Amino acid sequence: MHPAIALTLCLGIGFSIARAPPGPWDAFNYAPSSRTVHPKVVHSVHGVVQHPHQLVASHGGSATLTGNGSYVVLDFSQEVGGILSFTIDEATPKSTLSLSFTESSEFISPIRSDDSCHSSVTMDSDGVQSLPSPLSIGTFTQTIGQQRGGFKYLTIVSNSDAPVTISNVSVHTTWMPHWDDLRAYTGYFFARDPGFHDPHFLNKLWYAGAYTVQTNTIESNQARQQPCPSPAVISNEGWSNDASGGPVDGPILVDGAKRDRNIWPGDMGISSHTELVALNDLLPTKNALIVMFSTQDPGDGSLQYSGPPINAKGSDTYISLMNVPPSFANDWGRDNGQGYNSAANALLYRTLVTAADLATHLGLSELAAAYSSNATSLKRAYNNLLWDDSAGMFRDNPTSTLLPQDGNSLAVLFNVTNTRAQNEAISEGLTDFWTDIGPLSPELNDTIIPFVGGFEVQAHFITGQGERALDLLHRGTFSVFNSHTHVADCFYPEWGYMLYTDLSVKSSLLEGFTRNGSLGYRAAAGYDFDHSYTSHSHGWATGPTPALTFFVLGLKLTSPQGATWSIEPVLSGLEAAEGGFETAAHEALSGFLEGAKSRWMGSPEEASDPVLRSYDGSQVIVEWSVPAGCPFQEDKGDDKGDDSDKDDGKGPKDEDTESTGNGVGWFFLVLILAFAAYFGLGAYYNYSTYGARGADLIPHRDFWKEVPYMLRDVISHLCSSVRPRRPANRGYIAV
Repeated sequence: MHPAIALTLCLGIGFSIARAPPGPWDAFNYAPSSRTVHPKVVHSVHGVVQHPHQLVASHGGSATLTGNGSYVVLDFSQEVGGILSFTIDEATPKSTLSLSFTESSEFISPIRSDDSCHSSVTMDSDGVQSLPSPLSIGTFTQTIGQQRGGFKYLTIVSNSDAPVTISNVSVHTTWMPHWDDLRAYTGYFFARDPGFHDPHFLNKLWYAGAYTVQTNTIESNQARQQPCPSPAVISNEGWSNDASGGPVDGPILVDGAKRDRNIWPGDMGISSHTELVALNDLLPTKNALIVMFSTQDPGDGSLQYSGPPINAKGSDTYISLMNVPPSFANDWGRDNGQGYNSAANALLYRTLVTAADLATHLGLSELAAAYSSNATSLKRAYNNLLWDDSAGMFRDNPTSTLLPQDGNSLAVLFNVTNTRAQNEAISEGLTDFWTDIGPLSPELNDTIIPFVGGFEVQAHFITGQGERALDLLHRGTFSVFNSHTHVADCFYPEWGYMLYTDLSVKSSLLEGFTRNGSLGYRAAAGYDFDHSYTSHSHGWATGPTPALTFFVLGLKLTSPQGATWSIEPVLSGLEAAEGGFETAAHEALSGFLEGAKSRWMGSPEEASDPVLRSYDGSQVIVEWSVPAGCPFQEDKGDDKGDDSDKDDGKGPKDEDTESTGNGVGWFFLVLILAFAAYFGLGAYYNYSTYGARGADLIPHRDFWKEVPYMLRDVISHLCSSVRPRRPANRGYIAV
């Protein structure tokens, strides 16, 4: 049987941005439906707080804090960022309030926020925001500078014995300032991952990457101030997010939501691709590049390596290979990147090749030839001086024995290698760095860095090792720690750790972490052991989002603005995948790739050549067959966004079953009555003690929310232990 694989490409004329089609993938979009977001649950209460649950969105009432040190912690359930406001309904002249913010539950505190302006070993550089005294009755609203770029938990603290009553807690979202509908993605992705404990892991990961980049897109006048304000001063918190991000108006793409809120062009090597495939909104990237070119030194032509207000300066020179000075050896934070460094020279090679292409499009043939000649010379020197044939990998520099993750991943990604055999050896060699939760970077001690991991994932795909790329996402066991204490052993991959651990915001992606899963990324390498400084929404960690589109779906642009493209799915052992993205042409171009949809099933072995079925001027239909798999039929329920495909946390719907009575009927009757008593008495206790309403009445609610997932994991484990493993499907399908 040869089930057909059909791919549909839509071409259009015009410049409007079309929303992705509706489908089951919409359930994984983390973007809010409104710019105004509200806390979802009460995380915890300390001291005397009456009716705290009235502060969550489902209730909309008021709560009263009484007593010095009493506080309530509100959980927004995912990363949010923007301007906080709430209503002060009642207060005395002696009533006082302060606010603290954190991304991770590990750092919830009434006396300090996450550090976002600079790191500190005492983790108190940001402090709290104290409201001016006496409190004014009415609506309190933060200024633009006082806004928090990224947080999940808000702690509201009474700092006196006088009571204060508040209500209407909300955050006005400030990221993506130029979008009206924050959920109007132009790209989409959907694939079930039956080999993982959560079959929707890849969908959640793709959309977490998209959401991360959204939170990293800010108005150009809302960057992080440098130097930082002093904390713990009445009405003056230790952060200010109203600095200029450069001489442009409109949105810019920065590195992180909480911090640095600064343009770092290196990070854009990942985040701009995510922005393309998910949002088709390159205005923030364009503005960021304009800012970077504005920093060019008219004397020597050098560019800064970050935008304002950080304004990191410096340049390198090269003859054949670039010789990196020690003052610029840390790059993304790594150690010993000086000399004829492999990663830096792979980047230089890519720069020269891209410059030659750009010069060609501009009609500058002589300049293009010069760039190409320099690129050829650099590639020759790179392979002659850095390749270690016995290891099958590139060295960090000619005098080093270190085999770097960054230099080798980039060499494959940017085609600095000479042969496919080199790519295959590098792909295999990179697995030597793998731990149970991801690759441990040899360039920086005790560090798992998703930035470089994103390049490695692409390198495996390019080599044709799609299963290996997904295996990198599917790493196994790790131990979860809080600040000092072992908590549990869990089964998550590198990126899954960011989505599932209680230490994260479970919606956007971490800057980095350590081998044991702690948030101490770069703790001893520039971050002063300040775990709260680590960003939980960092665009450089979103590499899997474009990788899944470019390689699993196989949709790639091969010329500027999508004038031409290729379709080369790397099946990677998945049963099926669907998705697409849109590009918009410059006004000088009359046609562009408006949308693309790839849907396939089966195995690539002995696949037939693609056949052009039809082309009507706006749509081309290509079809080919594979020798294995099942007949493919469109699921109409999917197209309508059927709730049956949504991972709503409630588990699969029950099938109709027939039940019969037997001698143990009384036992089940007693059991049912016991459960009824448990829920009834528990609900009464929550109502009378905490003033709970709705779902908050359920006793031990968090436990019952997890029960479906625990049952699913048990069933998945039992099935995987008896289910025969499919042979791996490797390689490209050529179109």
